[in-house]
Amino acid sequence: MALADPASCAKGSEDNNPFPDIIELNVGGQVYITRHPTLVSVPGSLLWEMFTQKNARSLARDSKGRFFVDRDGFLFRYILDYMRDQQLVLPEHFPERGRLQREAEYFMLPELVKLLVPKLSEQNSLGDDPCQSDPEELSPGADTARSLSSATAAALPSATSGPAGSEGRRAGFITIGYRGSYTLGRDSQTDAKFRRVARIMVCGKTSLAKEVFGDTLNESRDPDRPPERYTSRYYLKFTFLEQAFDKLADAGFHMVACNSTGTCAFAHEQTDDRIWTSYTEYVFYRE
Repeated sequence: MALADPASCAKGSEDNNPFPDIIELNVGGQVYITRHPTLVSVPGSLLWEMFTQKNARSLARDSKGRFFVDRDGFLFRYILDYMRDQQLVLPEHFPERGRLQREAEYFMLPELVKLLVPKLSEQNSLGDDPCQSDPEELSPGADTARSLSSATAAALPSATSGPAGSEGRRAGFITIGYRGSYTLGRDSQTDAKFRRVARIMVCGKTSLAKEVFGDTLNESRDPDRPPERYTSRYYLKFTFLEQAFDKLADAGFHMVACNSTGTCAFAHEQTDDRIWTSYTEYVFYRE
């Protein structure tokens, strides 16, 4: 009798709906857990079309069986919030409104697109002023410096021309940092055994970091940082330093400094092998 009720419920669910009530989604590498009624709450949307099918096997899945959607995993949380109650609630100084509008168009949510368009137009009409969202960074000479910078950019258009546009050629620093470890034997002639880089961290102004690294920048630890604020919490979705250097070089940055520290974290009693940990930073600058 203990097994009869669950079996009958499962059978009835399969007859009426091929999808479970609780659904796990993998959106661009980010995992979301939600209810099936939430995903079909907006008729005609892409999610409604996906999860009202008669055959759930036609949808893509990841290696763990979660339904996979190849879109921006961090912006999807706002899509899912909208699906819950059809209301748009964004944090202050939200810098990704244009990208969120693109996601809303992809997921076929016309009402959400309408909510995003007026604010996007208003933001663009401000002329992309670089320091409109950071009151704590303002100083008595900030307006003068900003006016001088704008006048210089207007007088020297060639200095700001290029694939990234005038806004993308602003000067600034970006610091790349990573932690590593390696094992070194007692014999100094023995090659050190290095472990792979676990995470590449990015420090600098948010707008510059997003310009250089784009979608490869992981913002999960600091998602609502205004574009003109500084952060040291971003990291990259890949773990190859050369790839980060290529992106910085393509954006016009060049290395101006680097430093590294190392400490012995562990010494093996029998082999005398020592495990060292290190932290390395590379500082890049664009004029």
